[in-house]
Amino acid sequence: MVKRIVASILVLLVVAALLVGIFGFKMFINKKISYALSHRPIPPVSVSTAKVATAQWANQLESVGTFTAVQGVNVTAQIAGNVTSIKFKSGQMVKAGQPLVTVDDTTQRAQVKLDESALALAQTNLRRTQNLIRHSATSQAQLDTDKAAVQTAKAQVAKDEADLQKLDIVAPFTGQLGIRQVSLGQYLSTGTPIVSLNAYKPIYLDFYVPQGELGQVKLGQSVQASVDAYPGRVFSGKLVSQASAVDVASRNIQLRAELPNKSGLLRPGMFAHVALFTGKTHTVLVVPSTAIAYNTYGDYVAVITHATVGGKSVLGFKQASVKPGAQRDGVVSVASGLKAGEEVITAGQLKLYPGASLVINNKIHP
Repeated sequence: MVKRIVASILVLLVVAALLVGIFGFKMFINKKISYALSHRPIPPVSVSTAKVATAQWANQLESVGTFTAVQGVNVTAQIAGNVTSIKFKSGQMVKAGQPLVTVDDTTQRAQVKLDESALALAQTNLRRTQNLIRHSATSQAQLDTDKAAVQTAKAQVAKDEADLQKLDIVAPFTGQLGIRQVSLGQYLSTGTPIVSLNAYKPIYLDFYVPQGELGQVKLGQSVQASVDAYPGRVFSGKLVSQASAVDVASRNIQLRAELPNKSGLLRPGMFAHVALFTGKTHTVLVVPSTAIAYNTYGDYVAVITHATVGGKSVLGFKQASVKPGAQRDGVVSVASGLKAGEEVITAGQLKLYPGASLVINNKIHP
């Protein structure tokens, strides 16, 4: 019995010794690792940079706008009836006066014949009355009545013929058709849309500027527009008109530019970013827009600094407060706080900390 107890105690002692050894070894290793890390230099922060550059910028007003057709309508039926023929295809280019749709005209043609018969009768009655008046066999009042009847009948026939022409629906101007909205045999009530028609070569661009900028606006000024559909492309035109009154709700005034649009890439209804050039060019300092950190307490950039430590050149940074201005094509003008040629950080700012050493890697794209 005693031997078993002694054996159990020995086993426990051996296990305890092993555990102490294992934990002691781990503590030793962790201490060595901590010592190595504490004496290991902190790796430099990788950033990308760009030089503060000068650029020639023209004074401009920026806005957003919408392209509008020079002429645009929904072709509709003026007289009710069933479609008997469709003479166009969706998206087709058409010329002014080109037939588009024919509406059933049988009833209208019958009406023309009926009213032509009424006109012939009125003319016969007039001639009879004219013969009678020569022999004083009727009154002047009857003659006047018959003359009026002839004029009324002629007007009715003219109306019938005009209505008959309206049943042959044609393009009111040269342009491009939209998507067909009717089918053969469909009954059209008055005003039913048939197809849209737009002329957009050239094309209008409508946009707004604040009333406070109205003094800078003059007809004929250059306008540039860009659209999301064609990244990197700029479309140019001229300012051709402005609204006669300022919108009382927004205190903005509507302007209209005209762009040639010979390629037809721009379409009515497209959204555009607009720049209206209002004056001569001037020199500005610019930096990439990603270099500026916007803050409620002041905007700033991180500027590269150079120092010598232990005979080696070390890159660091400093924060410089700036006053940013207009933004164009991915760069921002800076009114103060920087000098031309200084190097600013454009990517990697979130990794910076006080005293950090840097390494420049301009393969990083912000």
